[in-house]
Order: sequence, then C-alpha cells, then structure tokens
Amino acid sequence: MKETSAILLNQRRIFSGRTFDVYSEQIKLPNGQKTTLDVVRHVPSVVLAPMPDSKHVVLVRQYRYALDRWIWELPAGHVELGEDPVDAARRECEEETGHLPGQIDRIGSFFPIPGYCDEEMIYFRLTDLRPANGRQPDKDEVLEPHLIELSKAKQLLADGNIVDMKTALGLTLLL
Repeated sequence: MKETSAILLNQRRIFSGRTFDVYSEQIKLPNGQKTTLDVVRHVPSVVLAPMPDSKHVVLVRQYRYALDRWIWELPAGHVELGEDPVDAARRECEEETGHLPGQIDRIGSFFPIPGYCDEEMIYFRLTDLRPANGRQPDKDEVLEPHLIELSKAKQLLADGNIVDMKTALGLTLLL
C-alpha cells in the first residue's frame, strides 16, 4: 500500500506563545476522511545528559509551576529559531548546569506526544565538562543542578521519584 500524507484544507491559529502555537486544522486524512484536529506546533527541544565521567550525570531539581512541585529532570530547553540543536545543547548546558561541554553526541530523537503535538525532543550526551563563566538560567526557571551517580539515578527512576517522561526516557538511553 502506498503511503500518502494528509492534505491541509484550512488552518486557524487559536493561541500563540513563546515556544508553541495551537491550531485548529481541517484536514483530509490519507484514507479520504475529512476531520478537524487541534494541533500544538512546538519548536524542537534538546534534552541533555551532562556526564562529567562515565558513572555520573547532572540532574536538576526544578520547580514546575504546572505541577506545583519540585521534580528531578535532565536539563533541557527549546531550540531557538534558526539555531542548530547542537548549539542549543551547549547553551542549555551552560545555563542550567554552569558547565560547557567539550563533546556533544546525539543519542536519540523522539516525539513525546504525537497525537496532538509535533515537538521533537533531541537527546544529547555531553562530556568533557568544564566550568562556564556563570551564565544564569532563564528568568522563568527555578532549578538546582546536582551531580548524581548513575546507579542512584536508576534507583530514583525505579522508586518513582522521577516523574518527568523526558528524563525517564533519557536515563534509559544511558543505563
């Protein structure tokens, strides 16, 4: 069977934000059916596994307003318009961990919620870390970087203390 794509018939922006827009899109599906779907159009993001050595990873404890709680996460952030994902990984590592990587290796790429969002999360392992010149997190971020043994990170995941899906997936790429 030949694969075909949907045909966009009409598009209406419902919301416009800093990193994503929401659209109501009338489409004709590959099977010929017409329908209307709400879609989040999101810039790509980078998810970082900063590793000063093979037995440790930097996780951040970050306050997340939507959950009204602190959670453990791999450092992450969005890719600016026109920015290369590798450059975004370097920038986010400096902002969130206070370190610059000497080596950046892509270890995967995933779409976390493809049913209604086109965000691509690009995972990187960052090694050969050295202190940066003190660049600060974004003004809407409240976080604390922590050096964690990989075995402890695995235990945090097994015990249900890591509730962030991108972090759970990222750690499984390392463990």
